Amino acid sequence: MSSPIRKAISSDALTRLAQAIAVAVSATLAGCSSHAPQTDAAHTPNVAARAKQKPIWLSEKPSPQIPQDVWERMRQGFQLQDGLGVNPRIEQQRLWFASNPSFLENAGERGSLYIHYIVERLEERNMPLELALLPVIESAYNPMAYSRADAVGLWQFIPSTGRYFNLRQTRFYDGRRDITASTTAALDYLTRLHDMFNGDWMLALAAYNAGEGTVSRAIERNERLGLPTDYWNLPLPSETQAYVPKLLALSQVVMAPEAYGVNLNPIANEPYFQVVEINQRMDLSKVAEVANIDEDELFQLNPAFKQRTTIDGPQHLLVPTSKAQLLTSSLQTMRPEELISKKSLKPVFEGASDTQVASVKRAYRVKRGDNLGSIAKANNVDVKDLQRWNKLSGKNLKPGQTLVMQDNSKRSSGRVNTVIAANTKKQQTTYKVQQGDSLYIVAKRFNVEMQHLKRWNPRVGQALKPGQMLTVANPH
Repeated sequence: MSSPIRKAISSDALTRLAQAIAVAVSATLAGCSSHAPQTDAAHTPNVAARAKQKPIWLSEKPSPQIPQDVWERMRQGFQLQDGLGVNPRIEQQRLWFASNPSFLENAGERGSLYIHYIVERLEERNMPLELALLPVIESAYNPMAYSRADAVGLWQFIPSTGRYFNLRQTRFYDGRRDITASTTAALDYLTRLHDMFNGDWMLALAAYNAGEGTVSRAIERNERLGLPTDYWNLPLPSETQAYVPKLLALSQVVMAPEAYGVNLNPIANEPYFQVVEINQRMDLSKVAEVANIDEDELFQLNPAFKQRTTIDGPQHLLVPTSKAQLLTSSLQTMRPEELISKKSLKPVFEGASDTQVASVKRAYRVKRGDNLGSIAKANNVDVKDLQRWNKLSGKNLKPGQTLVMQDNSKRSSGRVNTVIAANTKKQQTTYKVQQGDSLYIVAKRFNVEMQHLKRWNPRVGQALKPGQMLTVANPH
């Protein structure tokens, strides 16, 4: 072959060889790519499965449960127990509470109307919930408590401090007894003291008891002498030295009441009362009648109205939550004159003879496990009467509910007995103390002064026990 022909053949061969190589390379690459997804796919399902399981696992974490009992809610908010250690002053006070369990039990019964409200206000300010126990120390949760220093109400404000915190005091109204107004004032005062003493709650509480001037002077004195200036080392009055340990000991008892032989009845973790706006003068007795509320209970919620009339006070009332709607509806349809009494309330003894005594009302707080039958049996009344007095159509009850019961001389089985002296018109009654009673409650029930009740029963202490017999007489 000639040289040009050989060159042409060589060129064609090279072209075909290049094409063959290109096809082979393409096939190889295609084979690799076709296998790669299979390898990845073999592992992908497990990864996807693991990715899907993770949020399912997270969603199964239990959410914290809201306490059903206010006592438990308080325990969860205690902030003053850290770093206390063994303290003889606290132990001494704790021993007293353990030796007198009825004191805290009775105070808890009285405070059951107010504690939920106070706990909520403390939580709003992120304040220690031990402070909800301060009214136990100050007044045994009695809004009518009165001290020799002229301190009044749940939080025991003296007149000058009350006025400083806008608690008005007139002939008809005393803001120191007002449940909501005095609570706001007390928390404002405690917050101010807490800030004044650089965030030290022990010093703030000491100042609440003795005054900020007393505590400040004690701190200055220790600073001059080079001594510690914490609460436990200050030379304070003996009452103030016991005041803070008393609150801390009380908190520890509430933390574990069974360990100290104290029976704290559950208090429903829900508002006991509701604010109802009013725009006219009205008597609490009429309001109670309209809304089917026990009159004494209504007064315990509104003790600032000294004459039991809404004169010279805030334009609202506190009423049990269950009765708020009924009262609101009734006020919209009633004439103003229908809400003012035409005559004063008669004493419980007025018009009574030796065979009949006016009906005496008392309240019973439903406990977990109670039913109408057991309550009726324990209080020696009929189930039907219990339903009638409380306008109950069925038998369902809930813990914390308040039932009204009436003692009548004709069927009291000896609980209330009337005795009239042959030579005088003075009338005496013996009363059997019920669970949750106090001298204040009994005095209000019979419309007598507490000091008279103490004089008629000189051997009875402040803490009453169920089953005790009290003598009650007409003081007039």
